[in-house]
Amino acid sequence: MSQDNSDQAAFWTTSAGQKWVEQQEMLDAFMQPVLAGVFERAPLRTGDRVLDIGCGTGASTLQAADRVGADGFVFGADISPTMLTHASARAEGARNVAFEVADAAAYCFDAQSFDHLISRFGVMFFAEPVAAFRNILTGLKPGAEVTFAAWGQIQQNPWFTIAAQAAKEALGAPPSVDPDAPGPFAFRDVARVTEILTEAGFTDVSADVAEIHLSPPGLLPEVARMATSVGPAARTVDYFQGSAADADAIAVRVEKAFEAFQTDQGVRVPAEINFFKARRADR
Repeated sequence: MSQDNSDQAAFWTTSAGQKWVEQQEMLDAFMQPVLAGVFERAPLRTGDRVLDIGCGTGASTLQAADRVGADGFVFGADISPTMLTHASARAEGARNVAFEVADAAAYCFDAQSFDHLISRFGVMFFAEPVAAFRNILTGLKPGAEVTFAAWGQIQQNPWFTIAAQAAKEALGAPPSVDPDAPGPFAFRDVARVTEILTEAGFTDVSADVAEIHLSPPGLLPEVARMATSVGPAARTVDYFQGSAADADAIAVRVEKAFEAFQTDQGVRVPAEINFFKARRADR
């Protein structure tokens, strides 16, 4: 398999990246329980230097910067200039943050410069994950810790399955893809990821499969529209060159299915999240 991640760069720079920028506030709130889970497991300390892979529009980088304080530093790396332009604007004036367009699989990190690697859904898109993690390893100090989140099993994540089914019913099924290929569910298999990290040279690899609830803000119709505008439903609409009316019809189906997740505190969507931890050896 090629190590070239240019297709991912194109995807996240064009329509997908722009959608994430436009819906940044809603998406950040939606995924905050995941990011909170990362920080609960990541022992960030005042003064630490942190590498944030796949930082997107910057929520994870900015929250990490708050934790390491003025004496620390967080480097946010992402393959999408569209999303990083927005992240940089959000971080204006922050002295302990930097963002750079970087393919982490090939980027020349300063050797042994980071105390910790974090990522919220940013490491599942490498064409060759072992080679990518070997490259990332070079930028970590001996003993540096790794904490990242990835989606768990597909059937345990109705945010994806409901939207995908609604789009299929409305427009048909797009070509099937290998779930182990770069994509949101590439790291759903804990054993596979453990093997990847071990082969890449990490030690003390462990995983915590957690059942959480995602918390999209807004009323049910707004949540359904967000679920339709990103992820599998959006890709199906793009594949079939669907119209705005098609997207509206899919959103109606999603809204009906999401009624099961309506609570007194708003919409709460169950999810299975894999939280991984590892470490660079001390030598």
